[in-house]
Amino acid sequence: MNFYFLEQTAANAAGSSRTMLILLIGMFVVMYFVVMRPQKKRQKEEQEMRNAVEIGDEITTIGGICGRVVTVKENNLIIETGADRNRMQITRWAIQSNDSANERLAAERAAAKEAAEKAKAEKKAAKGKKSKKED
Repeated sequence: MNFYFLEQTAANAAGSSRTMLILLIGMFVVMYFVVMRPQKKRQKEEQEMRNAVEIGDEITTIGGICGRVVTVKENNLIIETGADRNRMQITRWAIQSNDSANERLAAERAAAKEAAEKAKAEKKAAKGKKSKKED
């Protein structure tokens, strides 16, 4: 009877180690989808924004300096800041946001929303006329 108890204890230990391994793998998978994947997506979007900077764009640097892009080079930009039109050379990685692109995106979204509302109103008006004709 003593050997039976030892076999059962060994089986339970093996089962609990498998369960622990499965839980550990599950935690890693959850962490990947909750933390790592969104972070990589944000980094990719930021890199695309930095690569899309054009002459004339209003940008803000990570140091809080706002300016207009005057010259675009491979890894550097020259921006004008202030009323005195002081020029600075910065690297691409120092760009925090492209304010001109954000404004264009907001304007496009507003236009699309307005067009959707207009189409919805026209559809509703057409439906109302159709039901009046049936009366």
